[in-house]
Amino acid sequence: MTSLERARELLAEFPVADGHNDLPWALREQVRYDLDARDIAVSQTAHLHTDIPRLRAGGVGAQYWSVYVRADLPDPVPATLEQIDCVRRLIDRHPADLRAALTAADMETAREQGRIASLMGAEGGHSIANSLGTLRGLYELGVRYMTLTHNDNVDWADSATDEPGVGGLSAFGREVVREMNRLGMLVDLSHVAATTMRDALDASSAPVIFSHSSARAVCDHPRNVPDDVLERLPANGGMAMVTFVPKFVLQAAVEWTAAAGENLRAHGFFDLDTTAEAMKVHRAFEEANPRPVATVATVADHLDHMREAAGIDHLGIGGDYDGTAFTPDGLNDVSGYPNLIAELLDRGWSTADLAKLTWKNAVRVLGAAEDVSRALQATRGPSHATIESLDG
Repeated sequence: MTSLERARELLAEFPVADGHNDLPWALREQVRYDLDARDIAVSQTAHLHTDIPRLRAGGVGAQYWSVYVRADLPDPVPATLEQIDCVRRLIDRHPADLRAALTAADMETAREQGRIASLMGAEGGHSIANSLGTLRGLYELGVRYMTLTHNDNVDWADSATDEPGVGGLSAFGREVVREMNRLGMLVDLSHVAATTMRDALDASSAPVIFSHSSARAVCDHPRNVPDDVLERLPANGGMAMVTFVPKFVLQAAVEWTAAAGENLRAHGFFDLDTTAEAMKVHRAFEEANPRPVATVATVADHLDHMREAAGIDHLGIGGDYDGTAFTPDGLNDVSGYPNLIAELLDRGWSTADLAKLTWKNAVRVLGAAEDVSRALQATRGPSHATIESLDG
C-alpha cells in the first residue's frame, strides 16, 4: 500500500477537522451570496478552492467556516451576521453533506453520519464592536471561536501586522477572553501580536487555539507562532493549527508577497482581494516576478518543528483555503489534505499521532472549552463590563 493510500485510509476513519476556511467571504466577494451562481455541490475549480466533491476527496470531516469581515467596513456587525447567514444557508442547502455543529459531541455525530461538521469562527475582534453583548449574540448564533484581531489592531488587542497599540491585551481585552471562556467560545490567537498571545494565555482558563498559523522559527513572519508560545500550549491544553499560506510557510515568499500586495494596492485593490479583476493584476505581476513556490514538504517542515515545540497533542490543521490567492504545490485546494498526511507518513509519523493531528485534538479542545464554560457559568453570570469602564 502506498503512503497516499494509507493516508486516505486513515482519513476515512479520522478525517480532517480544519480550523479555517474563507468560503463565505469568497461567496460574498464573487457572487454576493448567490449560492446558485456558485453551487458547491458541483466542482467550482475555476472560482474556488472549496466545494463538496473536493471536501470529500480531501477527507474533510469538520470545517470551521470563517465568518470574517474586513476591519475597515463602516459597520462590521451586520456584515458578520450576513456571513453567518451564508453558512447557515449552505448547511440548509446541502443536508446530506453538511451538518451544523455547536459542540464536540456534534462533531462526533457528524463523523458517525458521514457528514461534514460545520462550525463557525469569527475572524477579528472588530466583529463585536467593543460589545460583550454582541460577543454573546455571536455565540448564540453558533460562532465557536473568535480571532482576537485580524490584520489591524482593535481598541483592546494588538495585531501581529500593525503597530503596537495597547501592548498586547488591555484590561477590556482580558475581560473579552474571560467572557469567551465563560461562554465556551474558543480564543483564537492567529493574527495577533506575540504580546497578545502571551497576555491571552495568561488570562485564559480554557484552551486557546491558533486556527491558521505556522511556526515562526521555520518562517520568520509575524503571523506565525514563536517557540516560547508553542511551548506554553501543553500547560494551557490548546492547539496550533498549521496553515498552508505560502507567505507564512516559505521564507522566500515573504518579500515577494509584500511586493505583490503593494502592486495590488497601486492598482486600487485591497491586498487580500481574490476577485477575478484583482487576480488578473496578480498574474501579470507574477509573470514579471516569478513566485517562490511552497510545497507539501514546506508545510510538513512546520509540523515537524511544531511537534517538537508543543507536542503532538497540541497540533492541528487550518488551511485558510479561499482566503489566499496562492497555495502550495500539492495542497492546491481542499482535496489536497491526503498529500500532507502521506508526506508525514513518509517522515515516520505514526497513525496514532496523525489521528490526533487531523481529528482528535480539535474535538478534545472544543470539548475542554465546554467543560470550562460549565464550571464558570456555575459561579458567575454574564459580564457587564464596557471598554470605557475598564480602559477609560
